[in-house]
Amino acid sequence: QVQLVESGGGLVQPGGSLRLSCAASGSIFSINTMGWYRQAPGKQRELVATITSGGSTNYADSVKGRFTISRDNAKNTVYLQMNSLKPEDTAVYSCNVNLQLTTGWGLSSWGQGTQVTVSS
Repeated sequence: QVQLVESGGGLVQPGGSLRLSCAASGSIFSINTMGWYRQAPGKQRELVATITSGGSTNYADSVKGRFTISRDNAKNTVYLQMNSLKPEDTAVYSCNVNLQLTTGWGLSSWGQGTQVTVSS
């Protein structure tokens, strides 16, 4: 019913930048909060940033001032601009989208995850 396609991960040196994208498609009536989460090896998944349909944002303290979340409602896409990357940012990043289907049902959908590796 809903597909999330992520892109933009990869290998980057410390201090570098990456931009992640997550596009939602399918039987979507409306999208509410969109967000990015990450999971490093041996650690629990943690919230990175979220953005509401009205544009309000929330960030983990560890990424404030370095990461920026944004969304394009016309494209059902959420972005994560990551600057000044650190080795501790290395993780699998997954997007999460809370939406309403055309059937009226609510759904929280996850992307497949994209690897971000920060290393020299």
